[in-house]
Amino acid sequence: MSQDITIKKGLSINIKGVAEKELKKIPLTKFYAHNLEDFHLLIPKLQVKVGDYVKRGQPLFYSKINEDIKFVSNVSGYVKDIVRGERRKILNIIVESDNKDFTQKNNIPPLSNLDSDTITTYLLSSGCWPFIKQRPFDIIANPNKVPKSIFVSCFDSAPLSVDYNFILKDRMDYFKYGLNILKKLVSGNLFLGLKSSQKNLATKLTDFNINFFSGPHPSGNVGVQIHHIDPINKNDVVWYLDPQHVITIARLFDQGTYDASRIIALAGPQVKKPRYYRCISGANISNLVLDNVKDGDNRFISGDIFSGDKIDKNGSLGFYHTSIIVIEEGNKQEFLGWMLPGFNKFSTSRTFFSWLSPNKKYTLDANMHGEERAYVMTGEYEK
Repeated sequence: MSQDITIKKGLSINIKGVAEKELKKIPLTKFYAHNLEDFHLLIPKLQVKVGDYVKRGQPLFYSKINEDIKFVSNVSGYVKDIVRGERRKILNIIVESDNKDFTQKNNIPPLSNLDSDTITTYLLSSGCWPFIKQRPFDIIANPNKVPKSIFVSCFDSAPLSVDYNFILKDRMDYFKYGLNILKKLVSGNLFLGLKSSQKNLATKLTDFNINFFSGPHPSGNVGVQIHHIDPINKNDVVWYLDPQHVITIARLFDQGTYDASRIIALAGPQVKKPRYYRCISGANISNLVLDNVKDGDNRFISGDIFSGDKIDKNGSLGFYHTSIIVIEEGNKQEFLGWMLPGFNKFSTSRTFFSWLSPNKKYTLDANMHGEERAYVMTGEYEK
C-alpha cells in the first residue's frame, strides 16, 4: 500500500542553469576513464595491461573481496593507461576507443526461465552488478546476502539534477522490464519513490509498490526514503539503484550486451545552453563543454552540486553520476565578505533578503568566503 510522506526539514536552493528538456547528441569522445574512486572500499585485481585490446563488456578488473564481481569496459578499444597513486594504488584505467563498438555478447535465456540465482550470475559476469548498491555503508551490494528490500528513487531533489520524467518518458518499457528482473532478486518488497507531482508517471507503474514524497531536499535521497518506508535494523541489508541503471540491466537481459550509455544533464549558471545529452559512462567531458561554458575560473562537478566530485574540463563522467554541473570557482575577495548585505545573495536564515523572494534563482559559486579551517559547529547537530 502506497504512502504519502512529507519531508519538513531540509533545504531546496534555486540555482540558475537548470537543463532544458532538450536531448542533444555529441560526437563520441576518444578516451573513457574507469575511476576506481567511484567504488567505496573496493580492492581491485587487474585483468588487463596497457596495450591490451578490449571489447565493450569485457572485464577490466574484479574485486579481490569477491572475485565474481566484474568491472567491464564501456567501449571497445585499447587500454591506454593505468594510472597509479601512492603505493601503486590503482586510481584510473583509461581506454582509448576505436569507434568500432565491438561487443562481448551474453547468451541470456528468457526472463520467465530464470530464477534469482541465475539472474545474479548473469549480472555478476556481465559487469552490471556494481550498479546495485547497498545500505548501510553505501557500497556495492553483497551478492551472497539477500536484501530485505530494494529501493529505486525516481526523482532527485538536489539542485540542477536530472528530471526523470523527461528521461524515462521514452524508455518506460525498459524501465518496467528492469524492475521485474529486480523483483526476482528480493524476498521482500521493491519500493519506488516518486515526487507527489509525478502522478502521471505513477499511472504507468501500477504493478509496483509506489510511495510519494514531498518537501525540500533531501526528499529524493534514497537513504531518507528507506528511513521512512523500511528502516534498516541490525543485520539488515537494503539494496538500491538509479533508474537509468535499471534500464541498463533491462538491456542486458533483452539484448545480451552491456550498454553503459545514459542521459545526463549539463547544467549550472556557467553553462551557456544547459540541456540534456546522451553519452557513455566514463566519457571525457571535453566534447560536452566545448564552446558551451562561459569564460572564467570555473569548477566542473561530476554528479550533483552537493555530493559530486570536482573534476577539470578534461575530466570524466563518474560511474554513478547523471549530471555535469559548472559553477564559478569564486576565487575572489569581496568587500566585507559575507557580512555585506545584498538582494542577490542566498541565505538559509534572514541574514540577507532571499526569504522575501522564495522563487528567485541565484548564481552561486564555490567561494568559502574565508580560509580553510576546522568545521566546528558546537550545538548545531544536537539542535
